[in-house]
Amino acid sequence: MSGTRFISGDEAFAQGIRLARAQVISAYPITPQTIVVERLAEMVEEGILDSRFIHVESEHSAMMAAMGASAMGARAFTATSSQGLLYMAECLSYVAGGRFPIVMMNANRATALPWSIYGDHRDSLSLLDSGWIQIYVEDAQEALDMAIQAYALAEGEEIRLPVMVNLDGFILTHTYEPVDIPGQEVVDAFLAKRNTWDKLDLDKPVSMAITVGPELNEEFNILHHKASLRALETIKTVDDKYRETVGRSHGGPLRTYRTDDADYVLISLGSISGLVRSEVDILRNEGVRAGAVSIRMMRPFPKDELVRALKSARSVGVIDKDISFGCEGTVYTNVNSALLQGRCYIPAYDFVGGIGGRDISVKDIEECFKDMMSGRLQGSVKFIGSEVKDDQG
Repeated sequence: MSGTRFISGDEAFAQGIRLARAQVISAYPITPQTIVVERLAEMVEEGILDSRFIHVESEHSAMMAAMGASAMGARAFTATSSQGLLYMAECLSYVAGGRFPIVMMNANRATALPWSIYGDHRDSLSLLDSGWIQIYVEDAQEALDMAIQAYALAEGEEIRLPVMVNLDGFILTHTYEPVDIPGQEVVDAFLAKRNTWDKLDLDKPVSMAITVGPELNEEFNILHHKASLRALETIKTVDDKYRETVGRSHGGPLRTYRTDDADYVLISLGSISGLVRSEVDILRNEGVRAGAVSIRMMRPFPKDELVRALKSARSVGVIDKDISFGCEGTVYTNVNSALLQGRCYIPAYDFVGGIGGRDISVKDIEECFKDMMSGRLQGSVKFIGSEVKDDQG
């Protein structure tokens, strides 16, 4: 099954989970995630993947089944989207606090109401505080590779945290493109079988999912926080090993493009990042020193790396496919905090778009750069392509 194949992002992720040799898959279908678990079910049925496939009754059960499997030392996987992710919310802190290295794919999709099956980032960004590592990918190839790398990251002894890999709903999950699928022996050389002391074992008993009073509870959370911060460096180490073994690299917690001398830098995450880079090239040809930063890891947040990438910028903009109602875009909040902590006092602009799956066009990206260059709208949220006028409630 190795070689180049023309597949969707969902199918690419399923191939990555197969190559990672996930031992337990707990599945509940929800659009636009369903194809991932369908393909994995087919692989198990056909004997291509040696795994226990559990079709549970809800997303809540899917996460708890994965947690139980991980507690027994198995490599566990599940997937969800939108309202399904919100239904799991109670379980996410259990999994993260218990330091269970589960990998989950989330197909980014708008949350209700209004009801929508199309993609934005409001589902995953609303759960940044759940304790999970959060990664956002740009294309199907990165989706496959991160399905594999996520286990190497999650299971590292210095990390031991769950990883949520996010794919933009429909834009990535259902779009077909050529994807290189490495051979099983190559991936086996990169990713060893899970071998951990941190599991339920009658011969070597450990305490798991314990109750802790005020005298020690904070200490557990501090250790969790420090482990999460270590992931900023570990993802680079994992990616370097992947490049050496498999022959591909996607970088560390963020990806920079033409930022060394950039005056105006636009920040994004997910599939829109490629379009931003295209506009940067157009502006460069017109003599504008534009640049782009794609954030790959929202938790832990790469604030030091981001400040270094913006060292020459005169202004910075953020494209947010999310809005924290009554405040601003969530990515913008994190970027602004990083700038202030890094004493990088440059104007920052918040561009909110793509909500409910609305297209963001090249013209929209061009307008974002124009606003940054003109100095308009600093400190306020601008909705890209909005039909609502300022005086409408």
